[in-house]
Amino acid sequence: MPTRDRWTAVALGLCLALAPAVLAPSVRPAAAQATRPVLRISAIPDQNPEKLNRLYGQVAQLLSKQLGVSVQYVPVIDYAAAVSAFRTGSLDLVWFGGLTGVQARLQKPGAQVIAQRDIDAAFHSVFIANKASGLQPFTNPKGLRELKGKRFTFGSESSTSGRLMPQIYLQQAGVKLSDFAGGAPGFSGSHDATIALVQSGAYQAGAVNEQVWKDNLRSGKANRNKVIAIWRTPGYPDYHWIGQPDLDARFGKGFTGKLRGAIISWRPTNPEQKAILQLFGAQQFTGAKASDYAPIEKMGRQIGKIR
Repeated sequence: MPTRDRWTAVALGLCLALAPAVLAPSVRPAAAQATRPVLRISAIPDQNPEKLNRLYGQVAQLLSKQLGVSVQYVPVIDYAAAVSAFRTGSLDLVWFGGLTGVQARLQKPGAQVIAQRDIDAAFHSVFIANKASGLQPFTNPKGLRELKGKRFTFGSESSTSGRLMPQIYLQQAGVKLSDFAGGAPGFSGSHDATIALVQSGAYQAGAVNEQVWKDNLRSGKANRNKVIAIWRTPGYPDYHWIGQPDLDARFGKGFTGKLRGAIISWRPTNPEQKAILQLFGAQQFTGAKASDYAPIEKMGRQIGKIR
């Protein structure tokens, strides 16, 4: 073999011999990364997407640091999609309302109630009205009868604070859904939308989450000269985090407890945690259990949202 060909062959052999050593460091970590489970979190879309993306993006970052796992926020299009994605296992941890949380647990046996906010043990809905409607604030729930013949909207069809509990109180006051103008209520899809529609006069009245109502007043989105609160419901159990039953199997023994402990540990004294708690409208999260939501299940069955 000519000298030039011998050197070419030697060089080629060296390249082939070194290739695994050169490639391995860049390939192996990527392969290992692909096998690590990702904690996929989501929430019912009860408010505008901009706020939800900001809030749950921060939650994902904080939980990732606390738990040492990858956490990804996955938005959903509506309440039913959140329940469906949890049922199929596409989502691992979801911030549900009272009703959707019960629906999710019934459809996924073994699902774990992780935590609720300090304000969720006794949450409230607020009935609001356009000032031009002539409706005035009242303290006796029988005042809901004044809504007969009015253009009225709920939020999402599966909202606890924007549909389930308001409908229960309407029924108790003797108001049927067919009593509203047009023979049926509207469904705006979210609390923010309900406030905007009532303020614009498209609907004369509606029912919303009290926390979102207060946020809209503080931000100026709700104009007191155009829309007012006319009645606040008694308290009831509402929002809570729910986790998949197989979290420990996928992320390691005791992971569900670590997740619960991480969320419950958030405090306003920590700047990062304070920002998240403010967006949640809470001072802290507390423990919760499935039995806390038994009244919601009963009322969900009463109006046909749980079968």
